[in-house]
Amino acid sequence: MTSKIRHVTIDSADAYALAAFWAQVLGQPLHEDDHPGDPEALIEAAGLLFVTVPEPKTVKNRVHLDLQPQDRTRDEEVARLLELGATLVDDQRREDGTGWAVLSDPEGNEFCVERSAAERGE
Repeated sequence: MTSKIRHVTIDSADAYALAAFWAQVLGQPLHEDDHPGDPEALIEAAGLLFVTVPEPKTVKNRVHLDLQPQDRTRDEEVARLLELGATLVDDQRREDGTGWAVLSDPEGNEFCVERSAAERGE
């Protein structure tokens, strides 16, 4: 027998608020049972479960998400995510169009935005 990953769980100060941010990023709805103030919130289609924990984030993430835009360029996606409340942490984009951008969500969890498949020539 083997196991499968059911959810990737992300600790947060406010599970619902952070899940709502990520729901906008991914264009996926929160679970219908989730409401502001709930200690857990789920983006079922993405397998992301957000849970409220009492301790604050204190160090760099050991695991992070790499996003690949589906209907826009990397730079357009970075601009959209900044408007949603992300913060640019490290800009690894190069003049030749390669590279990525490291952003953080509203609670400081780092994630990367890579080039789209079209930009990669896939």
